[in-house]
Amino acid sequence: GQVTVTQPGAVSSAAGGSVSISCTTSQSVYSSNSLAWYQQRDGGAPKRLIYSATTRASGTPGRFTGSGSGSSFTLSISGVTAEDAAHYYCQSYHSINSQHVFT
Repeated sequence: GQVTVTQPGAVSSAAGGSVSISCTTSQSVYSSNSLAWYQQRDGGAPKRLIYSATTRASGTPGRFTGSGSGSSFTLSISGVTAEDAAHYYCQSYHSINSQHVFT
């Protein structure tokens, strides 16, 4: 029931530019879209940006876009600002041999 998640190291963009952050899981997520993205600024609590792979959480600006399905996902940020400097995490949910696995 082990699942590994791979994300890139640091990514960068000039202000006003765009950036994409990938998330790859070793096994497909449940129902093809059971993946969320979180933003965590230094010293702050994680904030959910995206759920169900593509749906923006309340308060998430439209310049944050989630895409992908199965085991390959991307968070894209357009019109990057200084406030976007943060750690970004993906969280996946899997059903493996009738066991629930969260990463």
